[in-house]
Parts: sequence; structure tokens; C-alpha cells
Amino acid sequence: MAKIKHVLGISGGKDSAALAIYLNKLYSKEDLPIEYYTCDTGRELAETYVLIEQLEYELQVKVKKYQDKNFQSTNEDNPFDFYWKKYGGYLPAQNARWCTKSLKLAPFEAEIGDTQAISYVGIRGDEDREGYISTRQNIQSIFPFRKNIWSVDVINKVLNNSKIEEIVGYYNIHLEGEHLLKALGIAKQEVSPFFSIRQKLDALLDVNVIGFNKVVFDWLKTTDYPVGQLDYFPLVENDDILVRQDIFNLIEESNVDLPNYYLPKEYEIDGEKGKYFRSRSGCFFCFYQQKIEWVWLLEQHPDLFKEAMKYEKDGYNWIQSESLKQLSDPERVKNIKREHLKRMKRKYANLQTKTSWQDDILGVKKEKNASDPNWLDELMDAEGDGCASCFI
Repeated sequence: MAKIKHVLGISGGKDSAALAIYLNKLYSKEDLPIEYYTCDTGRELAETYVLIEQLEYELQVKVKKYQDKNFQSTNEDNPFDFYWKKYGGYLPAQNARWCTKSLKLAPFEAEIGDTQAISYVGIRGDEDREGYISTRQNIQSIFPFRKNIWSVDVINKVLNNSKIEEIVGYYNIHLEGEHLLKALGIAKQEVSPFFSIRQKLDALLDVNVIGFNKVVFDWLKTTDYPVGQLDYFPLVENDDILVRQDIFNLIEESNVDLPNYYLPKEYEIDGEKGKYFRSRSGCFFCFYQQKIEWVWLLEQHPDLFKEAMKYEKDGYNWIQSESLKQLSDPERVKNIKREHLKRMKRKYANLQTKTSWQDDILGVKKEKNASDPNWLDELMDAEGDGCASCFI
């Protein structure tokens, strides 16, 4: 049996921290001998480094630092500056994410090499996104917070019409009674334009999550996937689904503090109050930031904002439409706050309150009203977390 490496990347965000805490509480180091790591760009917010130190104490392990070997042989202060100069001062952007490739993915995949590895990713059960899946066959992603812990490449193969007979056989081993009858009825249905893989997956999970996991695990044993090389995989027996509030609860109940950049700060514009905060971990100058987050950086960390400005040269800006110098103009800051507050009010108005089943049938929607004094707090709870480019 091949030796399998279990890894979990600590990005500095709440989800990866909560995943580390969650798995550490549930499973022994014998069941899941996880190596915790971080891919440090050298330009993270200070709270990220504090979080990593606190996690090391909480987990009683050392978080390993994965860094590019090209940088390690230089005299540069940090990996980001090394690659920024290598790319001729060209700043990363949505269509040229050299930062993710060179500072996150390359060190991770170089560290893993040809070793069979399982990577645990903290995408929550209330998020509709897939996250990072390595193109390397020896690295398999697992999503413990979700109802479906398996990656899309695995699901597409398991639920392929050519596997129906095989999957039916596994179900006959693992389920019985009414659950078996329901699962077989779904498993025997072919995927078609009228019955998608996603619909088939959801239907099978609704019958029995653990039963589905056992079926997938049996199928994986016929493949070269890392999980298939294991005799026992404890997450097969886990049907927990963790959402945003569960993440906050896990952190609150631990010795780890929620990074301050997640805590909404109040601002005032035209006599009205709004709240802003940073929606992601990662570099303090991340180009994925919204403009209101740049204003947050300007007002909460003016020294870091000035540092970010220094990178803007020869027409290369962090934001396509304007430079940070332009954005920091007092009138521009006011306009950004106004637009943000308007957008937040519209978003809040579109949030629906819980309705009764009669209202659901009749199509009745109860809209929110921004005159509610607690509207900002409720909206903060409903806010998403932005892009997942830097999960590690």
C-alpha cells in the first residue's frame, strides 16, 4: 500500500483555520496524519501570521512553510517582490494571475512532487463553488465541510453512464431497505439533457450521504486516486455539513482569534452609517479586492496602502480603471462609500425572510426594509467571501 500524504493549507482565512480545528477535533493523528502548511507571499496582513501562530498552539503542530526554491536562493526580502521584478514590474490581474501560480500553486505542487497526496480544502456547505483541483493525478482534493466531499472530476467519472452497473453493485453492498430501493432507482437512471450529473448527485446524496460516500470509496479503490489507495478513510462516515455560522462557532470555541480584518468597521457618509471589512485573506494589495476594501485599507492600514501604491509604475495599476492615488482622493473615497452603501441597501432589500410553506406555494416573498436598525449586521452575516484563488 502506497504511503499517502495528507495536507491542509492555512491561507490566513477563517475557513481554512476552522477546517484545521474541525479535523483536529474529530480525528486522531493516526486516522488523519495531516501536514499543515502555508504558502507565504511575504506580503500578507499581520493578522495572518498571528493566526498561524495561534493555530500552531491550538493544534500542537508546526505549520510548515512552502516557498519557491528560486526565491530561497536570492537576497530578496519576500517572494512577491522577487517575482514582481522577474515579471518586469507587471502587476498580477484577473487575466494574468502570476501571483497565484508562482507564489501558491507552484510551491505547493513542488513540495508534493510525485507523492500521492490528499489535499483538504475548506469550502463550506453553503458555497456553490468547486475550488482548486490539481491537474496532477497524484493530488486529490477533498471538501470536508460540504455535503458532497468529492471533487467534480471524481463525480463526473463515478456518475458516468458507463459506470451504472458498477455503482448499482456497490449500493447493493452498502444500503438496504427503503434507502436501497430509492438509491437504486436513481442510480439506474442515465444522465441526459433532462437529468444532469448535478441532479443525479443531489438526489443520491438526499437518499443517504454516508451510503453514497461508501459507494464512491469502493469505486476509488479501482482507480489510481490517492484516497483509493487507503484501506480506511474516516471522512466516508461523516455526513456533517458546515456553513458560515459553524465556521465562526468553531473559531470562537477555540484558542484562535478571528482575524480583525473580518470584523466590520463602521463608516459614515452623508449622515448615514455603513460597514466595511476585508472579505478575504491573502496579500494586502490583492487585486480581487473591491474598491470599498481598498478604502478600508486606506483608512485602517494607511501604511500598507502607501506600500501598495509604490508598486504602481509605468501604467501598471492594481485596479484597471484608476490608480490608488486617484482612489485615495477624499472626494473619490466619499463616492465609493456612497455607492457601497447604496449597493448594500439594495442587496439587503433582496434578502428574503423565512416564509411559511403556504407562502412558498403561493409565491409570497417578504422583502427586507433598510429602515430596520439592525439591517447592516444582518447583511454582514449574509455576505459572501469573494474569490478562492488563494486557498493556500
